[in-house]
Amino acid sequence: MSKIRVAFFAEILLEDFDGASRTIFQIIRKIPEHQFEFLFICGVPPEDGFAYEVFEVPAITIPFNKNYKMAVPYFHKCKLNEKLEDFKPDIIHISTPSPLGTFGLEYAKTQGIPVITIYHTHFISYIDYYLEHISILVDPVKNMIVHKLKKFYEDCDMVYMPTRIMVSELNHLGISDHNMKIWPRGLDTSNFDPEKRNVSFIKNLTGNDRPNILFASRLVWEKNLKTLIKIYKKSIKRGLLFNFIIAGDGVALEEMKEAMPSAYFLGKLTHEQLATVYASCDVFLFTSVTETYGNVVAEAMASGLPCVIANRWVCRIYRRWSQWFSMPA
Repeated sequence: MSKIRVAFFAEILLEDFDGASRTIFQIIRKIPEHQFEFLFICGVPPEDGFAYEVFEVPAITIPFNKNYKMAVPYFHKCKLNEKLEDFKPDIIHISTPSPLGTFGLEYAKTQGIPVITIYHTHFISYIDYYLEHISILVDPVKNMIVHKLKKFYEDCDMVYMPTRIMVSELNHLGISDHNMKIWPRGLDTSNFDPEKRNVSFIKNLTGNDRPNILFASRLVWEKNLKTLIKIYKKSIKRGLLFNFIIAGDGVALEEMKEAMPSAYFLGKLTHEQLATVYASCDVFLFTSVTETYGNVVAEAMASGLPCVIANRWVCRIYRRWSQWFSMPA
């Protein structure tokens, strides 16, 4: 019996880079090697020791988010076409509706190859953050992106969605759900477990017995970090004796440290370290309104940590209201 050959297109193949990368590597770790043969095509290759063939495409840094790189396949079109023709995929898996993903979709359509994708990232919600200083462009850019996403996802044979809410949100944007299927998520409850609570660990970190509020995420502005900073400052102003503990790293780290001088910044943690921090804190505060799933919320809940999270719709209305009233007369 011959193996099913899968060409897998992904911008970044670094485990734990972000939630999407973690999901991709969960898939990779469960590949039945006796049934499938994979070719990974990416802009940022995995670390040494990766078990599958990788074809690296030139990538450029995204100007408004220096943590990310975007593959530019059209600079490598001939070699990429040759590689795909040599590999002869039976199916194409696309991670992101980027230029690389679009290249993969176009190739699949010309060759009559079925395409599957996973809705990892709600890019439309990022526009409010990327264009917050030129708000007049927000609606036109969103409309352009919705048009491109609609064409991309409706051309795929199957779109795996993380939640029914995200299906509803894409329906609201005019994107059909005829080819969408819910792909339920899970996590390792042997790692994220209330039994890992270690009060001494937190006390050694803070040097006090105050309640501990935890925020865990990549530190990028599209995670609604300004709201987190406002909560911190209001707590300080009102004399509320809380410890703010921040787990994660990113381009906003230094500004966050300046804005929250008495907070405890732990940097990027392993899953094992993060599990102890979750279980040992008192409240999980998550301000992001750009998630498709929110792995960290599920991890916090599995660790027995009460969660206070942002309401996406209320935050969106408030942001629009604020932009409208801040516009010059």
